[in-house]
Amino acid sequence: MRTLNLGILAHVDAGKTSLTERLLYAAGVIDEIGSVDDGNTQTDTLALERQRGITIRSAVVSFVVGDVTVNLIDTPGHPDFIAEVERVLSVLDGAVLVVSAVEGVQAQTRVLMRTLHRLRIPTLVFVNKVDRAGAQDEALLRSIAERLWPSVVPMGAVARIGTRDASVIPYGAHDVGFRTRLAELLAEHDDALLAAYVRDETSVPYRRLRRQLAVRTGQALVHPVFFGSAITGVGVDPLVTGITELLPATGGDADGPVSGTVFKVERGPAGEKIAYARIFSGTLRVRDRVRLRGDTEGRVTAIEVFDRGEAVPRTSVAAGRIGKLRGLADVRVGDPIGVPPESRPEHHFAPPTLETVVLPRRPADRAALHPALSQLAEQDPLIDLRRDEIRQEITVSLYGEVQKEVIEATLAGEYGVQVTFRESTTVCRERPVGTGAAVEFIGQEPNPFLATVGLRVEPAAAGSGVTFRLGVELGSMPPAFFRAVEETVHRTLQQGLCGWQVTDCVVTMTHSGYWARQSHAHGTFDKSMSSTAGDFRLLTPLVLMSALEQAGTRVYEPVHRFRLEIPAAQLGTVLPALARLGAVTTGTGQRGSAQVLEGEVPAARVHGVEQRLPALTSGEGVWECAFDHYRPVRGEPPVRPRWDQNPLRREEYLLRVVRRVTPP
Repeated sequence: MRTLNLGILAHVDAGKTSLTERLLYAAGVIDEIGSVDDGNTQTDTLALERQRGITIRSAVVSFVVGDVTVNLIDTPGHPDFIAEVERVLSVLDGAVLVVSAVEGVQAQTRVLMRTLHRLRIPTLVFVNKVDRAGAQDEALLRSIAERLWPSVVPMGAVARIGTRDASVIPYGAHDVGFRTRLAELLAEHDDALLAAYVRDETSVPYRRLRRQLAVRTGQALVHPVFFGSAITGVGVDPLVTGITELLPATGGDADGPVSGTVFKVERGPAGEKIAYARIFSGTLRVRDRVRLRGDTEGRVTAIEVFDRGEAVPRTSVAAGRIGKLRGLADVRVGDPIGVPPESRPEHHFAPPTLETVVLPRRPADRAALHPALSQLAEQDPLIDLRRDEIRQEITVSLYGEVQKEVIEATLAGEYGVQVTFRESTTVCRERPVGTGAAVEFIGQEPNPFLATVGLRVEPAAAGSGVTFRLGVELGSMPPAFFRAVEETVHRTLQQGLCGWQVTDCVVTMTHSGYWARQSHAHGTFDKSMSSTAGDFRLLTPLVLMSALEQAGTRVYEPVHRFRLEIPAAQLGTVLPALARLGAVTTGTGQRGSAQVLEGEVPAARVHGVEQRLPALTSGEGVWECAFDHYRPVRGEPPVRPRWDQNPLRREEYLLRVVRRVTPP
């Protein structure tokens, strides 16, 4: 039996969790369809999900159609929880992108489709809610082609759209118009088909068209569009057929080396870790010992595999399947299982652009707060937990304000810790302006450490991150010392000259040196005469920040791109108001009787714009906004307080890390 790992993605409230329920019902997995409003769906299992009616954590369910086992992953639609979608993308064989027939293409829809297409994930589009008043079909198809991807083809027509009696008529071999549209679309990607179509457009067999549609869909070049209603079930059967026929089910070599990826970690009733992993190759068995990352290993003590809606105990999980693994105490989200998969992009979406300080409401909870947040960070690493030992404060990164509510409710409900938050602030970035270099030699003042470290910092292309290179012979030091330097470089660059994370740079190690292990006559190790990895970890921040000071940095702020649709009569009022709020309009256009504005707004001003828009547009404005890029801060750059030992102040740093200062 083949396996298809399928993601359901959408903008919030488009109906993807309702679609998941309908698919499970159609496959016979459940006898009654749950309701998001009633809080009894299969995939929204958290109390907070049921209470708020939104998906917060991704969930896996399974059903069988013919000879295909579908592992369906329901993902959050709210942009504040895009990190959950981020982790799921790396394990998908295909996706269904849900679009509301009423609200149409929205900001999150565009972000998701751009990412799905960039990663070449085969995707079907399901236009939901055709039974709702205000639903659109032809106009929405044009919008999908214009704003998502031009190569789309409708797979059916909707009768009585926008009414409770809405129905879907699937297209087939006898629909001449459909065959013509399909042949024209596919001919753009197939020269042989184009030649056959030019000779005689009616001579291309429908079976060949359908086969080519599956091929081009599998290559993410064409996206079939299905219409329907998850609530009534209209149009769901054709979608199920499309899922099994048009999306590529996976295989994988069950006899090959074990290779997989952990995309979710949760805690069991006893606090034990449970890892959700997609296995790409090989067969993982209970009691197998596997490598996770670096030198970290773990032994699998139990395995559950998803089967017909449930996770059932098994002795193994084979290539192509998703398993719940127990016993891996040190596992983290994103860890490889065994041999790392060949292609593992680090980030598909922009990082969080907000941060806040989490404070306990009761002083007695201070000790319990950090362990509780650490467990939350295991499930969502992008909250980027940071502890300021100097001020005794804990900071987390956020995508939006809703995340605060989730963190607050989770800490209170699961850990009994009541918290409050400081006002969210924007997360900036630093990039080097020029090149800087520094070196400190072993045995030479003012270096108090038994290590020689030389580093050069240079700017790199935007979006390239931090690259560490060796400009010295690999055999000039023990590998552990090189690892200590590299790890410390990445950790130190979390805070630049202004306190923001430094990115888009190349750090080259230009000098190295150490004193070999020395022992006294009776065989005891003498730290005062022998270099250790600790010497390199303590010296590297001083050298690196000295080089960074020479290079200089510039602070960049996150900028969002917006699209605002308003009644044309309000243009004269809205434009100057947007300018006062910090938004810059870069283009205008017409859509029917509405005026469309596009532009940029600093992330720090987005919340203020969103608060003012209802009044500015009399409640008629349609606002889309998503992160776009970083730009240099104008004027005095913002400074973030440091939370480390501050290597920029040498004497203070040495007093803290070695309790002594070497005179300059």
